[in-house]
Amino acid sequence: MGRRKADALRDRISAKFPIESKLVKSAGRVLEILEYFDDLQRQSTVMEIADALGYPQSSTSALLRSLVTMGYLNYDAYSRTYITSSRVALLGSWVNAPFFAEGTIISMMKELNEQTHDTVVLGMRNGQHVQYIHVIQATSPARLHMTLGTARPLAGSGSGYAVLATMTDAEITRIVMRVNAEAADGEPLIKVREVLEKVAVIRQKGYAFTCDMVTRGGGMIAAALPRVVGQPQMIIGIGGISEVMRQREDFLAQALRNQIERHFGPQMRQVASQMELVTDPLPLAIMRARMRAA
Repeated sequence: MGRRKADALRDRISAKFPIESKLVKSAGRVLEILEYFDDLQRQSTVMEIADALGYPQSSTSALLRSLVTMGYLNYDAYSRTYITSSRVALLGSWVNAPFFAEGTIISMMKELNEQTHDTVVLGMRNGQHVQYIHVIQATSPARLHMTLGTARPLAGSGSGYAVLATMTDAEITRIVMRVNAEAADGEPLIKVREVLEKVAVIRQKGYAFTCDMVTRGGGMIAAALPRVVGQPQMIIGIGGISEVMRQREDFLAQALRNQIERHFGPQMRQVASQMELVTDPLPLAIMRARMRAA
């Protein structure tokens, strides 16, 4: 692979969550700053942060100073750089303690990263999308950089399909119909039957595998994690270069299954048994009736 191609494949892959019009701007920017540091994992200057996030330098500086005052950022006056404080690491540590505080998911992600050398993502359902809430970047020379906070559509991505596979066909149909109803003019509509057929294969295999679906040249293998009561569905995914992942599908899928089984064995067997029961004929019957009526 040529150097230019390798450089291109190392480009950052990101997609901001499509709710900017509903955000309180300052609140959204504070959270994006914290996510920026989690992705960068080093000190950064005001100019770097403003350029990376597309904010005015003056408002970026004001936000950073406020976060320093509140103890969420540390400021080095000598180098004029900022970095997150230990207080940030403690936020939310009480939520899903078996998954996070005790290190189960993070340990599993690190082991997968070391085993495959590919990017490993933890995604959580957020409305009609899956959002990456933790990312461990690939260590291979040619790789895709997947950015923390990136959002992927439920009905149009590998990580989204992994979530859909845990739902009933009726729920999937409602989601697809809503996506189609909200589609912009000229945007192609998603076919319910095609989505249900793909999901049926995923339930049988135990994982979703897609290439070039969202990002040209990018692939994703993803599987659902046990559902935590009161929390959205989460998935673990391995992302990389399509042509490489096609050749390594069996290896990557086995690595993913083995890690999930080792860390969540009994819970995952229950998830698998539930996934076998989620199909039902009602959605297709409804769709056929509506098509005949139209």
